[in-house]
Amino acid sequence: MVSQQQPRDDVEIILVDDDEDVLTAGRLLLAQAYGHVRAISHPKAIGPRGALPRVLLLDMNFGPGQTTGEQGLHWLARLLKHDPDEVAIMVTAHGDLGTAVDAMKCGACDFVTKPWQNAQLLATVEAGVTLARTRARAGGSAAGRNAPESPAVDAPKIIGDSMAMRRVLELVALAAPVDANVLVLGENGTGKDLVARAVHQASRRVDGPFVAVDLGAVPDTLFESELFGHKRGAFTDARSDRTGRLLSASGGTLFLDEIGNVPLASQAKLLGALEQRRVTPVGATASEPFDVRLIAATNLPPEQLADPQTFRQDLLFRLNTIEIVLPPLRERPEDVPALVRHYLPYYEERYEKPSREVDESVLDALATHPWPGNVRALRHAVERAVIMAGGASYRLEDFALPATARAVATAAASSGSTPLDQELNLDALERRAVSAALNKHGFNISRAAKELGLTRAALYRRMEKHSL
Repeated sequence: MVSQQQPRDDVEIILVDDDEDVLTAGRLLLAQAYGHVRAISHPKAIGPRGALPRVLLLDMNFGPGQTTGEQGLHWLARLLKHDPDEVAIMVTAHGDLGTAVDAMKCGACDFVTKPWQNAQLLATVEAGVTLARTRARAGGSAAGRNAPESPAVDAPKIIGDSMAMRRVLELVALAAPVDANVLVLGENGTGKDLVARAVHQASRRVDGPFVAVDLGAVPDTLFESELFGHKRGAFTDARSDRTGRLLSASGGTLFLDEIGNVPLASQAKLLGALEQRRVTPVGATASEPFDVRLIAATNLPPEQLADPQTFRQDLLFRLNTIEIVLPPLRERPEDVPALVRHYLPYYEERYEKPSREVDESVLDALATHPWPGNVRALRHAVERAVIMAGGASYRLEDFALPATARAVATAAASSGSTPLDQELNLDALERRAVSAALNKHGFNISRAAKELGLTRAALYRRMEKHSL
């Protein structure tokens, strides 16, 4: 543990709190680990950063009766405006977690709650020290300081000019320069991994590793070994030491895909590691520090994430400092033509196929399809069209949509409206409504039934009635 070693004198720690008892307790604890510790009662006395890297522990409230946290946010904003490389850890009471999360969105690197656990406070400060030293080695991050114009998202990868996608790109640009954790929500195939890579590429950690883990493919029994690593002989198949993903990503970004698949017991272990900023490999006796920017993603809807029986709310607090929601493709049909035109030349070159034109009527028809597999499904349809097309231009049939979908798409494209606007036959309307709900939810019976206002059993009866 840091506190058992000789106090290090290569960093400055400043504790800012209006409670003298807190200042005394914090100063005595931190002085065991760090040689330069200042305890002051108001942010006005902080002063400019000197030659040493430093970490600020900044209280959220100053003065009697103050509980909103607005003072802490105000001073954090002033400090970061003067010096964007300032490393600030917010100190808050348990009831102000929401405000502390807001502070991380504004640029704080972490937060601790009062009354704190000594080991947790030291681990959080040490992670802040690592970040401060990294920024100092980068020469004060002069390039990063002027980087509001820089969060350049890799445009060829994230395609879309709809209002929904513009908002996503704005959030990526806002999230990238700060070190706050990011949670990406969206259905399968919407491109959550591309958003994670875009955040990393526009961040201060771009020169560090980007390590991705598909937690949906990691068995529960291997969760600790995968993330924390293991020592040789720790279990039957552990024939050599293995570095876990948290340590492999140190200095860079760790992308945890399908975080919603992690069982509650493993969620608790992950939360402990994130709070301590240290990890103990399976079979090891000593922990090791890590420094990662965490991006997590899940296809779980928000209501399931908010259920404590499904997902730990304290872990959710750690993950969703910044939340980016990716819209499904059916909600941004205006982006379909651009996506098709993006993937066609890629697959034409890959398969050494001739370049073909695609008619606007075909693009309009494709835009009316609900694409239950989202961008991934569209990409596969384009790949298939490139391989199978034989004419001078691409036809709708080349994209291998289901026959019913082709009919719906063709009718909608030719009439300029959906068949539901034209069809008045109740049976036909019911069939199309059921089909649309099933496609929208990827044939998830529970979600489709809920949207239609039916029970699961009633939906099954209608599916059988209409041969769906």
